[in-house]
Amino acid sequence: MTDPTRIDRRTTLKWVLAAASTLPLLVPELKAATAALPPAMAPATGYGRDPLLTRTYQPGELWPLTMSSTERRIATALCDVIIPADEVSPAASQVGVVDFIDEWVSAPYPVHVSDRALVTAGLAAIDAAARHVFGQEFASLDPAQQRKVCDPISYVPTAPIGQEAAARFFARFRDLTAGGFYTTPAGTKDLGFVGNVALDRFEGPPDEVLRQAGLL
Repeated sequence: MTDPTRIDRRTTLKWVLAAASTLPLLVPELKAATAALPPAMAPATGYGRDPLLTRTYQPGELWPLTMSSTERRIATALCDVIIPADEVSPAASQVGVVDFIDEWVSAPYPVHVSDRALVTAGLAAIDAAARHVFGQEFASLDPAQQRKVCDPISYVPTAPIGQEAAARFFARFRDLTAGGFYTTPAGTKDLGFVGNVALDRFEGPPDEVLRQAGLL
């Protein structure tokens, strides 16, 4: 990581995190938690009618939320390891990303059910590793300690032997965190995305973009 106190947002967006492993996290607790997948929810028989796009739905209104208070506490801390607050925008947990993830993994459709199993086991594994190494739950660790727990599993190709499943969880959780954050007003502002804005004229793509595309 280029900054020992923060994971760069652009690096997060590109799904690249350093994999500097400094702690032996291959412990029985982590392996057991990662392998113990929860029972799957009953699959939905159909996607139902489209929701009304003109109203705002509250978390849990479309289907019951399944994450426990402990899982939400771990998820809150992990979201903020991935996208912490900085001078530009708030941390992921401050803009409802945990609600988004809870809603996602609680949905009764096949992809969501699969993600629920992965996320539930992964959060348990992260917490087990924190307790084994530091003697505290993951959410109670300081940011530097939390990063040390996450670093070994932050990149699937370099994950230690035996921790491949934990690394796959982290990659998926990072995707969900970034997807949730960068579709909020704070996230789009952080990206500099202006959306559909009327232009007086269009000058064409910048030269730098054309050069990167090999067109200049």
